[in-house]
Amino acid sequence: MTPDPRRRIPRTDAVLAEPRVAAAVAVVGRARVKDVVLGAQQRARAGEIGPDDVVDAVVAALPRSAASLRPVLNATGVVLHTNLGRAPLSGAARDALVTAAGTTDVELDLATGGRGRRGAGAMAALADAVPDAGGVHVTNNGAAALILAATALAAGREIVIARGEMVEIGDGFRLPELLESTGARLREVGTTNRVRVDDYAAAVGPDTGMILKVHPSNFVVQGFTSSVPAGELTGLGVPVVADIGSGLLAPHPLLPHEPDAATELRAGVPLVTASGDKLLGGPQAGLLLGDAALVHRLRRHPLARALRVDKLTLAALEATLRGPVPPVRAMLEADVAVLRDRAAAVAAAVGGEAVDCAAQVGGGGAPGVDLPSAAVALPADYAEALRAGDDPVVGRVEQGRCLLDLRAVPAEDDARLVAAVLAVAGERRSSHPTTATTLPCHEGSTS
Repeated sequence: MTPDPRRRIPRTDAVLAEPRVAAAVAVVGRARVKDVVLGAQQRARAGEIGPDDVVDAVVAALPRSAASLRPVLNATGVVLHTNLGRAPLSGAARDALVTAAGTTDVELDLATGGRGRRGAGAMAALADAVPDAGGVHVTNNGAAALILAATALAAGREIVIARGEMVEIGDGFRLPELLESTGARLREVGTTNRVRVDDYAAAVGPDTGMILKVHPSNFVVQGFTSSVPAGELTGLGVPVVADIGSGLLAPHPLLPHEPDAATELRAGVPLVTASGDKLLGGPQAGLLLGDAALVHRLRRHPLARALRVDKLTLAALEATLRGPVPPVRAMLEADVAVLRDRAAAVAAAVGGEAVDCAAQVGGGGAPGVDLPSAAVALPADYAEALRAGDDPVVGRVEQGRCLLDLRAVPAEDDARLVAAVLAVAGERRSSHPTTATTLPCHEGSTS
């Protein structure tokens, strides 16, 4: 009688003791490794793999880290892609995260041994970056910064806001509902496309807690329009809050219509709120910048405790502000000629075609602004295969092609991009031996 090959399936403890598997226990934990081992053993019992292949199958299936998040190459052409975590952190910020992950002096004055201001270094760096702000504070995201201001200034009172600025901020969350959750009442002024100073003045009264100016961020209203700069509303006798959204701290020549904190503060706006993980290029955070007394009032409000940031965010924010130019700035300011040269080199390596295209800022910043860019064009079905690869690449499908836009891909990752595409091409050849891997793209096409 032929012996049952299933008897040769290695025992669980034997597989766990194999050096390559044992090393993974220190990275992802014994329970998770054991689950992978049991899964491989079950495949062997079902005849999907041989008994001698169990260890190799386990090693191939082991996760690379204890967390489920995976690194992704952003070839979408959207610099600040919300679904991909928006701004990639600088090397300095990543190093700061590792340092801060241990025991730190986040809220201790080492000189005196007494309690220190939480994240004093990050607050000082932010104050230095925005010298026009008398006071600064940080919350866990941009919406939290606005919620803190609305709660402290207008809970049980009215917020005056232009009808055209009652926006939806993403994932189904709408600004009116967010503000009303604080207990404030909204007083809409103007029309969808036009609002004047007189509209605000007529709405302000004894029950007004604040005037809110919101940058529409992710859409543009064109044509017969008018709006009122926040600085022109400061004489109406109530606090004015300008939510600029994108985290641009100072004017940028590529984004002439994007509001920035410095300009708003110089115009006399007492409080500016913004995000830290967009054009600033830092971690997810909400920034409150403005009048020292007003910011102190918000910082001491009971809700501020619930919205405070952790030591990792503080460390990454400080390193972003103090360190070298963050990746987002480099991506925005990338030389188009260099992008074209890179696209030509990658295309030559993978059998695609280098094409001109247009990238976007993303993250709700600079709507309608196109950034000239360059991409590698491949067959449309590459998009799904690249997303599902061992080293995921996210591109976009446009005009029946998969475009891998290099605007948000660091130059040092071009080799990774080539390897990922070649891996997909190899799988296509294995599955369809007669399928060519070179794409005859539309001549001279742009996206």
